[in-house]
Amino acid sequence: MSIGSPDSTVGVEDHPASAEPVRPASVAHGKSPTRIAMDRLRKDKVAIVCASLVVFFILIAVFAPLLVKLEGADVGTFHTDLVDEFGYPTILANAEHWFGVEPKTGRDNFARWVYGAQPSLIVAFVATVIGTIVGVVAGLLAGFLGGWVDRIISWVIDFVLSLPYLLFAIAMVPIVESLRGGSFNLTPAEQSSTRFYVLIFVLSFFGWAGLARIIRGEVLSLREREFVLAAKAIGVPTWQVLFKELLPNLVAPIVISASLALPAYVTAEAGLSFLGVGLIEPKPSWGQTIANATNWFKADPLYLWLPVLGITILVLALALLGDAVRDAFDPKTRR
Repeated sequence: MSIGSPDSTVGVEDHPASAEPVRPASVAHGKSPTRIAMDRLRKDKVAIVCASLVVFFILIAVFAPLLVKLEGADVGTFHTDLVDEFGYPTILANAEHWFGVEPKTGRDNFARWVYGAQPSLIVAFVATVIGTIVGVVAGLLAGFLGGWVDRIISWVIDFVLSLPYLLFAIAMVPIVESLRGGSFNLTPAEQSSTRFYVLIFVLSFFGWAGLARIIRGEVLSLREREFVLAAKAIGVPTWQVLFKELLPNLVAPIVISASLALPAYVTAEAGLSFLGVGLIEPKPSWGQTIANATNWFKADPLYLWLPVLGITILVLALALLGDAVRDAFDPKTRR
């Protein structure tokens, strides 16, 4: 066929009928919402910086014994020769004590600081995991099963949310200690361990209810969708519908809730320890250090500012990271 014939098309090559259709190389395959959110997070510089800071504090907490050994100090050794008769430190930060020593006791500030990061992160992460698991399971059951199960779970959620969090936390410590024989019969280490687990329980107990209410509302809208009705029609077991059909569609609210709970729990641990109902000696805690340092602020400002900066930077990084995660999983936002 000639180029000038009326039946020809300019610029189009002839292909045999059996040839595969030509597809543009730039056409991208479809991505899941989770994959899209992760791609958006990787492009968010604020999220990357905040995630790096969180990882930095996690590494400090994990390798605290190694860091203290590298400095050559110890977390519980008293150096009374490094404080005067009034309790004021006689030395500043030096090669042997990188952050100086604690007033009155002479304990190493650097060792107390790195070990103080452990309870904040452990309490926050464990309480977040427990609260998330309980909240997701309760919300799935309430929203999907309905009926009396929904009424009971909803009543429990409302009851938990109505309790005064601070008064409950303060009251739990003496109750648990009395069950173990009373505070006078417990060693300081046993008291500290008791308060550590009570703190995790209190934060987990109050943390699941809000997420359960959110998950319940999402499940109420999803259980009438076609894929759920089809799964029920062909006899798919209830647990499989809950955890294989519904749960993958709830990743966004779960991730957002967990990312926002972490900084709140870090702050709660420090606040309760500051008030004296959280962690106590001999377990180091940033909140406990701040409570002790307020009496020595004028003489030794570094003693106070070290835990304050640690809590501030960690909570700010977790909060900004949580905001970035929320925006990344929200299809209506564009950062």
